[in-house]
Amino acid sequence: MDSPHGAAVKAEDFGLKGPRGWAFRGVGIDAAPGSLIAVEGPSGSGRTCLLLALTGRMKPTRGHAEVGGHRLPKRMTAVRRIAALGPVTGVNELDQALTVAEQLREGALLQRHYGAPVRAMLRPRAERRAAAEARIAAALEAAGLDLATLPKGGRTSVRDLERLESVRLSVAIALLGSPGLLALDDLDLKLSDTERAEAWNLLRSVAARGITVLAVCSEAPADAIVLRTSPKEPDGSAGPDAPAVAQGDADAEAEAEADAGAGSGSEIDTKHDTKSVSENDDTKGADDALAEAGRA
Repeated sequence: MDSPHGAAVKAEDFGLKGPRGWAFRGVGIDAAPGSLIAVEGPSGSGRTCLLLALTGRMKPTRGHAEVGGHRLPKRMTAVRRIAALGPVTGVNELDQALTVAEQLREGALLQRHYGAPVRAMLRPRAERRAAAEARIAAALEAAGLDLATLPKGGRTSVRDLERLESVRLSVAIALLGSPGLLALDDLDLKLSDTERAEAWNLLRSVAARGITVLAVCSEAPADAIVLRTSPKEPDGSAGPDAPAVAQGDADAEAEAEADAGAGSGSEIDTKHDTKSVSENDDTKGADDALAEAGRA
């Protein structure tokens, strides 16, 4: 893999409002490259929408953010180029019909096709294949996934993976593109305490390589930079114990996520979205990505 260059993540009064209310609002952060950032909160509190907005997949409606020097919402396409997105239900998921080896090869192929310079496409086929295999091997090592430990090695079906193995595979695929920001949704979903600790250790190791990590979770580790989300009260104010950092509405989040998943697809693909949308992020790409929930 290429040498990683982590993306600084900054936001001020960052928010997204849909027809049913705020998915999240009032988010503020100033994280250096290589930071470990956790978005902590209950399901339905705007966590996923915040992750999608900070990775350039959903258009915010309030405030601004900056990822790797690219300002949101104006430079959403540029942010998508440097932000790799792990599985998000209904948006970007592992293909359960593939084997692990097939999923990795597909990821490498897409990265080569959409992310590699033109001169790389002109190299001999054997050289390209060797380069892809080396990239996959490096990504697997960084993700801590040893194919030899799987029941059928690389021929193991994705659907047969344990939850932590799926997380590691997702991280490996994301790292194929040498991103500046790695973002994962529902990191601790269906993980035991031991597995949760392993997952966070994995993300710490990725951050130690210089890549900024952003992970949605129900409980953040003590050493992470934490953004907390909380459901909104009926009167629109934060609950009595809710931090001021961010607040969300379960209905608003669900509708915003559904609109993102129902878009054209080019704005939410983790591997090749950056080449298939207009450079004018304030019009075509952003509107398709967010539909009604995120239009200004």
